Formats: sequence, structure tokens, C-alpha cells
Amino acid sequence: MTDYYATLGVSRDASTEEIKRAYRKLARQHHPDVAGADNADKFKEIAAAHEVLSNAEKRQMYDMGQYPGAGGGGGGAGAGFGFSDIFETFFQAAAGGGGAGRGPASRTRRGQDALLRISLELSEAAFGVSKDIEVETAVICTTCQGSCCRPGTSPTTCEVCHGRGSVQRMARSFLGQVMTTSACANCSGFGTIITDPCTECAGEGRVRTRRTVRVNVPAGVDDGTRIKLTGQGEVGPAGGPPGDLYVEVREKRHPLFTRRGDDLHCTTELPMTAAALGTVLELETLDGVRELDIRPGTQPDEIVTLKGLGIGHLNGGGRGDLHVHVQVTVPTKLDDSQETLLRELAGLRGEERPEARLSPAGNGVFSRLREKLHGR
Repeated sequence: MTDYYATLGVSRDASTEEIKRAYRKLARQHHPDVAGADNADKFKEIAAAHEVLSNAEKRQMYDMGQYPGAGGGGGGAGAGFGFSDIFETFFQAAAGGGGAGRGPASRTRRGQDALLRISLELSEAAFGVSKDIEVETAVICTTCQGSCCRPGTSPTTCEVCHGRGSVQRMARSFLGQVMTTSACANCSGFGTIITDPCTECAGEGRVRTRRTVRVNVPAGVDDGTRIKLTGQGEVGPAGGPPGDLYVEVREKRHPLFTRRGDDLHCTTELPMTAAALGTVLELETLDGVRELDIRPGTQPDEIVTLKGLGIGHLNGGGRGDLHVHVQVTVPTKLDDSQETLLRELAGLRGEERPEARLSPAGNGVFSRLREKLHGR
């Protein structure tokens, strides 16, 4: 595997800025339009190293040995004539091309897509929010406006291929001599040569910088949701059209509410007297304080639902619900008067010595909770 760090002359823990400076220095030295066509392969290797190491995700894949473009591969200028050349020649002839090639390659290419992650509070995911985020990406070079040339200059026609971007040669095969077409090594297939590249972008037509992008997050997004921002990714080489930016949502844990789909769940403690007699509680929700009606005789682990106080539905109107799980608390210490009152109540209800009433384990707390959640 090609050592891209050695190619740029930086350490494996080099920062993005160090990689950028090293690339600019080497690109100015080895650009074919400056150092000659013999340096075309060296310049391509430098550009490939920069393309990988300046991108966080590609660099991570490369460091793990998983980046597909990191392999050495490929024959040099002296590689022999292969079967692909033969068949390409015959297909071109059959199509009427006569081996004339497809014309010069364009320096302008589409930029890469980018991925960023943002953290949202539960309320932001519930109602939606607009956020400004900073993106480190490639933008068009303001000095050359993507032309890759120093201001006031322009590319010159290649003297070898005369602007075609390709050259023809005779090669021997088991079928005899055939005419093949290949990219012009002098201009790298572009048909033109940049004799005076822009010093700001090293002839690439784009530079890396930080810019601010506004993200409109719709109500109802969940952890892992990706939002696509068309045309907000990296600008391509030579001022090419930008790729897309994907923003992935990471939802923060809320101290009170637990999310299940578009519904919210929380727990409230209730004295046994309030559960028996009924009451009205003031409950803090995402929409502010709301009243929670506790009916008389509310049982432990019962669920009281507040409609429409959950998360907004992502693909439609309306919202989920807020489910409040009631925990009935029993006093552990009673003074004399309280104990006397409870004993009198037990006597009135005939509960001085209650009988043990056993039931299957499936009819306990978890069973009741499951039945509430599933509407049974």
C-alpha cells in the first residue's frame, strides 16, 4: 500500500493544516505545467495523498488499511500492451471512432459529499429547529475563481496532442500491429497546460476553509436521522459543482423524559392518600406546566396519558402522547395520631387482618404495563 504520509513528508499524527501546507508546497514544485510532463505521475501521487489524508473519513479508512484507493496497483509508463487495449481499439473501430478517442478530459469535476453530526435537545427534536453549523470544506478559490490559473493568464493548448487530450500509437499484439489511443502524458489528457498555476490553490481551483451553513431540522427527527443539504458539500476540482452535505442527528438524553417513537414517558410519585382520594397535579412538560388529573383509586404503576404532548410526527401533522407512570408511595414512619387514623380506616374497611391473595407472576407490574402500552 502506498504510504501517503511519506508522499507528503508528514507524520502519521499530522494535523489537517500541516497536511494542507505540505501539499501546497509539493504541488507547486511538481505540477506538470511547472516541472514538466515527466513529473505528471509524481503530481498525481501527491494529489491522491492529499485527497485521502485531508478528508477525516477517508484518512480513518486509510489508517485502517481499508481505503480502496490506497493500493499501489497499476502499471507504469512502460507497461505492456494488454487485452483491454486491444478490445477497446476494436470496439472503437466498430463504433466508427477509428481510435480517435473521446476528446480532452475536463478539469472540472463534481465535489465529494460530506457528513456532519449535530447534537439536539429533546425539545428541539420534538418541535424542530434551525441551527447554524460550521463546516470545514473545499470552496472555490477566490483568487482564480476556479480557473486554476494565475489571474490574467489562461491555459495553453498542448503541443503534443494539439488539444485532443489523447495520442495514438502503434502497438504489436498477437493480431499484428494495431493503433491504440491513450491519454496524452504531456497534458494528462486535458488537452491544455496550465503554464502559470494559481499560487493560492496550487492550480486546483479550490481551497479548504470553514464556512457557516444553516440547517433546518424538521420536527420529529430521531437519533440517527440524516438531513440532506443539496449542493452544500465540497466544491469539485477546477471549480466543479459541489457535492451534497448530510447532517446526522444525535439526540441528547433528557433528565426526565424517555422517548419511544413519537411518545414520551416519565414517572411521578404520588402519596397513597392522593391516589385513593384523587387529585390534580401540576406537571412540567415540553409545552410548559400542564395539569394531570389523578382519578380516585389510582393504582400503583398505573399510566395516565396526556394526548398530543409528545414528539411531532416527522412525515405528517400531529404529535405523539405523554405517558405518566404513577408510583404510589407508602409512608414508612407515622406519628401516633396518623397511626390511629389508619387503624380506624382499616377497621372500617375490614382490613385489620387481610387475607393473602396470590396470583400468577404474569399478572404483576410488568404485565399491566405491557397491557397499557399495547391497549389491551
